[in-house]
Amino acid sequence: MVQGIHDDQIPREIDSGTGLPVGPRLADPGPAKLPERTVLEGRWARLEPLDPERHGDDLHAASTPPDRAVRFRYMPELPPDASEAFSAWLSGAAASPDPLFFAVVDRATGRAEGWQTLMRITAAHRCIEIGNIYWGPRMAGTRVATEALYLFAAHVLEDLGYRRYEWKCDALNAPSRRAALRFGFTYEGHFRRAVIIRGRNRDTAWFSIIDEEWPALKAVYEQWLAPENFDGEGRQRTRLSELTAATLAGVRRIG
Repeated sequence: MVQGIHDDQIPREIDSGTGLPVGPRLADPGPAKLPERTVLEGRWARLEPLDPERHGDDLHAASTPPDRAVRFRYMPELPPDASEAFSAWLSGAAASPDPLFFAVVDRATGRAEGWQTLMRITAAHRCIEIGNIYWGPRMAGTRVATEALYLFAAHVLEDLGYRRYEWKCDALNAPSRRAALRFGFTYEGHFRRAVIIRGRNRDTAWFSIIDEEWPALKAVYEQWLAPENFDGEGRQRTRLSELTAATLAGVRRIG
């Protein structure tokens, strides 16, 4: 048998008819629920279904900083910078069922500072991806961004019944790969020559959180997001990356 990086973590049982190893039978193999355009409310962030009229001015400002070329280099497309063209682009995004776009609102200011989507929605296999993530300069690297990801994870893994929450990125996008690990996603490898993005080859790195990992990860997210984890200037006291790494190590030992 060819050994892979996660072979020791593959759940299995022996099929009585053939004697071959097979995956465990699910108690309920039915589909997950399809996500809907609904508001997801947190302490620091609020996710709202993308609305060009409500969010357009904020998102245009957030997506046109001086370093926008760098911020969008690994994104599937570069949104127009002209206001009218951006509004048309945003209207198309808001109408899409997959990817399903949400604006990320900073609750402290009421401004929409970025967007993220639920995509590659495969309800039959209970698999879903967070993608098309753009967190503008005022929210990137803050607890608003972390809670935005947490709100998606809790919604799809708890409310909608998905078993697998995916993160994918250009394999050359080092900041995105670091972010996935910080958020508690497990690296699964990369797909060579996976897609063509803006005329260029892209190898794609794959990461996931699965349902049995979520209760422990949820607890550390809530620990990290708690007000007492931040000082008077909003600086974290404990790093999320330390919490998620230790938690996943413990989950795997138990498993």
